[in-house]
Amino acid sequence: MISLKTIGGRFIGSAEQGRPRHRGKALESQAGFTLVEMLVVIAIIGLIMGLIGPRVLNYLSESKVKAAKIQLQSFVSALDLFYLDAGRYPSSAEGLTALVKPVAGVAAWNGPYLKGGNVPNDPWSHTYVYRSPGEHGPYDIVSYGSDGQEGGSGVAADISLENLSAKNE
Repeated sequence: MISLKTIGGRFIGSAEQGRPRHRGKALESQAGFTLVEMLVVIAIIGLIMGLIGPRVLNYLSESKVKAAKIQLQSFVSALDLFYLDAGRYPSSAEGLTALVKPVAGVAAWNGPYLKGGNVPNDPWSHTYVYRSPGEHGPYDIVSYGSDGQEGGSGVAADISLENLSAKNE
């Protein structure tokens, strides 16, 4: 005759021979991860992020510098088109907005000269500084970098047309 008892919601028959009665409990204790195993995994993930994280952040900051240089080249092309139509570059007072909005006194304005119809900010959300006439040519366009202030080094260094032409030579 087989009698059934419930232990922990499971039926265990007393007629089971050769099998230990605590089989259900052994399976329950092996069902998860131990605290030590979880701490080891977290430590390994922390080490990986500590080694790889700075490199990823460096690539992100370098990509913002490259994006600013590409925008400067886009401004140069747009300013050249404005010059062909108007016979002059926009003044410092007119600024880069002359590339997207008609300027008083320029009858041959044929813009907008920039896609999207607006002047973009630099990758750090600061406005570009435009001066005409410039110190190094008919105009200067400068992004003050990540800090938004003149000067700086590294990612905070100024990005200008002068820097672009010096590195391209």
